[in-house]
Amino acid sequence: MKTLNLFFILVFSFCFSQENNVLERLSALNNNGKIWYNIDGYSITSEKFNNSFDEKGLKKVFRKHQITDSDVKIKDSQINFNNLLVSKQQKISDSNFQTNNYYFVENPDQTVSVVWFIKNGKTDKETEEKMVNLIIENKIPEENFVPMKITSINFAGIKIELGNSCYWTFLNTVQCPYLGEMNWSVHRNLESAKEAIENQLNITKSKNGGKVTSEEIVDIEFEGVQTKAKKVIYDFKGVASALAGMSGGKNLTVYYVAENVRNRNVSCVMSFWNNDQINPETKLPPLLEKIIKLK
Repeated sequence: MKTLNLFFILVFSFCFSQENNVLERLSALNNNGKIWYNIDGYSITSEKFNNSFDEKGLKKVFRKHQITDSDVKIKDSQINFNNLLVSKQQKISDSNFQTNNYYFVENPDQTVSVVWFIKNGKTDKETEEKMVNLIIENKIPEENFVPMKITSINFAGIKIELGNSCYWTFLNTVQCPYLGEMNWSVHRNLESAKEAIENQLNITKSKNGGKVTSEEIVDIEFEGVQTKAKKVIYDFKGVASALAGMSGGKNLTVYYVAENVRNRNVSCVMSFWNNDQINPETKLPPLLEKIIKLK
């Protein structure tokens, strides 16, 4: 009997660890009717259209999203509503592809909603299907939504005060002029978080602009957890870059880290310019000081 009980405990523990609790990882932002979501490194939008879910109505919605007659359209049986799924890929760099999965879904009132998933790297069909059903059924809790204007953020389960000078440049991407910038996502597993920061690093390197002058692995404390980060310094001297032009800086220091924090698998990329307000003792600007400590 003890052996049998142990077996059930192990099975239950395994199933629980594998459970896909998307709401625990999800953040959302309502921007004038178009809703943005962040989870597992995905950028997701949902938007409702008054078109009917028929050939005539869908044709207009397809055109708005550059979906052509030749694009393959399939029905996803795991979606609780009539739907069509279109999947497209585009090359971002030599080693990176961006996947765009469009779910065209018939709403209960016979109109159309489009849920658009954008992801660099591996996609997760189960997470996408769960998200589509939650969105169409209007089951995303209010506590998952963040305000447009921010004075604080929920970072991996804790509230971090920011003051009045920070703003979203994208969902889960915070810009604090001369105080630092960061973006993050909460993932289903640590492998996904590690892939996300590696993809972001590779995409940044592939863009025309600054050149990498330094790249190293450093020891840091990330939200109380001892771990390692990849530190990369980009040089923008003499480069006509919009990114550098806005800041006035010449060198950008970026920390890429993926770690389990408070039972959440977090990918986080933090950066600052050489002309930001850098504390000479911590060697970090105020925003990054709230998240990491250098060793």
